Amino acid sequence: MLSNTEKELIIQIWEKMLPVAEEIGSEALLRMFTTFPKTKTYFSHLDISARSEHLRCHGKKIVEALAEGARNISTLTTTLAPLSRFHAYQLRIHPTNFKLFNHCIIVTLACHMGDNFTPVAHAAIDKFLSAFSAVLAEKFR
Repeated sequence: MLSNTEKELIIQIWEKMLPVAEEIGSEALLRMFTTFPKTKTYFSHLDISARSEHLRCHGKKIVEALAEGARNISTLTTTLAPLSRFHAYQLRIHPTNFKLFNHCIIVTLACHMGDNFTPVAHAAIDKFLSAFSAVLAEKFR
């Protein structure tokens, strides 16, 4: 699905995003909550207002998971198995929400990366996020 060049690019992108993981992750989450209000239902017990500690903490976790997935892309199913089970069985997150978040994180990356978010980078990230969310959704039935 991904060429070696795309895999390397994906790893580079997520490694560059790690120092600003809270910012990137929370901005993408806030974008999702604003654009797709129904997604807020999974976070009703948290303060998900702009720049809240809960939003920043969860955003950072997401970016860190994406970076880990990028580093272990060849074993994505194994790497994400615990997250897949957690999201399916404990949190019961519907897989559609992963796709909605994908759109929001792509927009957030584009805003932060500027001219470095080339069409090649966009395509590679889109493929990676599709694979990532497909693995997360595997256990949901």
